Amino acid sequence: MTSTFPDISLSTERLVLRPYDEADIPELVEMMNDDLVTAWTGAPRPYTEQAAREFITATAPADRAAGRGLVLAVTEFLTQRLVGTVHLQRTDWRIHGTEVRYLTASWARGEGYASESVLAVVRWLFGTQGFERVELRTAADNTAAQQVAQKIGCISEGVLRNAGIIRSRPEDEPHGRWAETRADLLVWSLLPEDLDDADDPDDPMGRTSAGDGYDNGRAAYPDYADYSAAAQRR
Repeated sequence: MTSTFPDISLSTERLVLRPYDEADIPELVEMMNDDLVTAWTGAPRPYTEQAAREFITATAPADRAAGRGLVLAVTEFLTQRLVGTVHLQRTDWRIHGTEVRYLTASWARGEGYASESVLAVVRWLFGTQGFERVELRTAADNTAAQQVAQKIGCISEGVLRNAGIIRSRPEDEPHGRWAETRADLLVWSLLPEDLDDADDPDDPMGRTSAGDGYDNGRAAYPDYADYSAAAQRR
């Protein structure tokens, strides 16, 4: 029998994470047509209402039913406005491991919403679902995604060379055609004991909560600042 995630909702102090529904289509379309989403994801551009409807009504439910993963819309608790997405994929039920991806709407960036939502999902996976490993992969030049990984206490594991595809446009043509290029991926992971360390009030890294303004994680991984610069020169 295929293992599947339950159809659940999670909440934090500021956010509600729940399944998408068709009422989210307009906000999802707006979020997915942002340039940074286009650059770092494989989402179609332009992202149409038809694409959003198919994702919400077919793709996301099919992933959950087949045991491949789980898609959660992230919304503000007070306004119900769509903040972003947390997406579990490549789930392995034998080893109880999964990969988490996340994105944030352009208007909501810089508020700590990504780390808060991802940490809520990770705590749920470890606390009630019996998972033993969560993996994150970030493009070498996607420093914002790397900061989220660092902020929630991820451990760096290495580099998958030339393993990803990103999109960009010529600097002198900001409205030009998007082109795909190969990119290295940085691999991060969280185990249950890593969260135990992050919850320790005596932890010298001070990783006591998501969304607490902690944003100096680069100091813990100075090699990646050097690595990113080297990757840009290639």
